Amino acid sequence: MRVYDKSFIKIEAGIENGKVVLESEGPLNPIVKPIVNRINDIFQEEKPISVDDENIIFSTWIPPIPGNVFNRLINAEISSILKKRVPDQFSIGITSRCPNNCIHCGAADIVVKKELAIEEINNAIFQAIDLGSYYISIDGGETMMRSDLDQIINAVDKNKAIVTCFTSGFRLTEEKAKNLKAAGLYATHISIDSPHEENHDRVRGRKGAFRDSLEGIKNTLEAGILADMFVVVSPHNIDELEDFYGMAESVGMHELSLYEIVAVGRWLEHEDEVISDSDVKMMGKFQKKKNKKTGGPRVTALPYFLGPEQFGCFAGRRWMHVTASGDVLPCAYTPLSFGNITEERLDTIWKRMGQHEAYRKHADFCRMRDKQFRQKYIHIIPKDAELPLRIYKFSQ
Repeated sequence: MRVYDKSFIKIEAGIENGKVVLESEGPLNPIVKPIVNRINDIFQEEKPISVDDENIIFSTWIPPIPGNVFNRLINAEISSILKKRVPDQFSIGITSRCPNNCIHCGAADIVVKKELAIEEINNAIFQAIDLGSYYISIDGGETMMRSDLDQIINAVDKNKAIVTCFTSGFRLTEEKAKNLKAAGLYATHISIDSPHEENHDRVRGRKGAFRDSLEGIKNTLEAGILADMFVVVSPHNIDELEDFYGMAESVGMHELSLYEIVAVGRWLEHEDEVISDSDVKMMGKFQKKKNKKTGGPRVTALPYFLGPEQFGCFAGRRWMHVTASGDVLPCAYTPLSFGNITEERLDTIWKRMGQHEAYRKHADFCRMRDKQFRQKYIHIIPKDAELPLRIYKFSQ
């Protein structure tokens, strides 16, 4: 099937030995071919969520193939090869309210006196799409606390971007899931901290959190929304990856995504309790092993994908995040603000971010795992400081 069709490049997708294979041709093929080869390498080692005669759903993190949004992904990849910064991924916190009290919450230091209005949220998303974003992620707090969540999702141009939503499952009722599906939600990332109810509730700081997650998963699947189990991996649960996979498989998840714990927010005091480079390699091996299986959820180990063997760190180069108070950060886990969307246009802030010496160059691993980066750039403000966000404000 034709998955990309421009005058300068055309890309066809086919199936060989059960694997998706892309072929490209056109005047820009020498530039595009390395991109196609890299995607093919991933396809050869991975399994998609689903494949039929009309569509390939590879992951909850990637738009359907073919389609206008996938075209924008290819455009972003070409821009990356040409050393042009494009915020492929744009995440935005729509609330700081949350019923949980997670011990690893990265947004715990955000104090929001006034949440962004829906007009401000929609305008920020529109501006991000105009900059090239094709993956819009709705974040929190607990996203289900916003009664206008479906309106926010509905306002996104689905010809230009897919929309996903992070949630703990709290208030993700059957009716809510149906409304989100109708609004055009592509996927739900439902967070699970332990495959064991008692421990999950302990980490979440609330009894009943595990049951909320399971109910949210059930309602997501029944509504026909792609369901991803999102696991923050730390030294405390990295030995339970098989159990997480077994749980994801048993409840019918489409994907199991593994992220890494970051020493920020409530985990700031546990700076040494993060995963290592060898852990990242192990997670990559786990991903490849599980994705060779027939059936079961696909696995995406994000520290591996955002590591030296794949794409490197996206923060500030291919990802930006807006907090619920409007501050623009390189990613959701880097407390370094470059401006506020209530005061400036997003393109101005994005350009300023690219002028920072740390974001002018590629990074093999998550910058926040680098103690030298943290010591040099992340100036932690005392907890009792009267500021809307305990972050370092970048200025030229």
